[in-house]
Amino acid sequence: MAKAIHSMIRVLDEEKSRSFYKSAFGLDVADQLDFDTFTLIYLRNEETPFELELTINKGRTEPYNLGDGYGHLAVSVDDLDAIHARLKGLDYKVRDIVEFKREETMIARFFFVEDPDGYKIEVLERQGRFV
Repeated sequence: MAKAIHSMIRVLDEEKSRSFYKSAFGLDVADQLDFDTFTLIYLRNEETPFELELTINKGRTEPYNLGDGYGHLAVSVDDLDAIHARLKGLDYKVRDIVEFKREETMIARFFFVEDPDGYKIEVLERQGRFV
């Protein structure tokens, strides 16, 4: 069986990205590998062993074109309303909370926030399949 271990995104500004993921989701540096032309930074927290890999290509000055194929990363939280208010207070690009229902049954409560490079992160309330 395969085990998901990380997802990678390319970021322009290492410090902005590290600061965003630390303040938004409590992700700390688990490992950092520095090479001549790029740096890999692996972020995680105590909630899960799954990591987010930030790739910084040295010398890059232009923002990445995310294209039309990228969807989003997703995280789950206990108190969606508190996280939503906190991220809005940090002046991040935060969308409104959505209640996704089917025939009056709550499927999910969530919102999206963007990181400094424009990647979208779905923040879901822990319930049902999103525990």
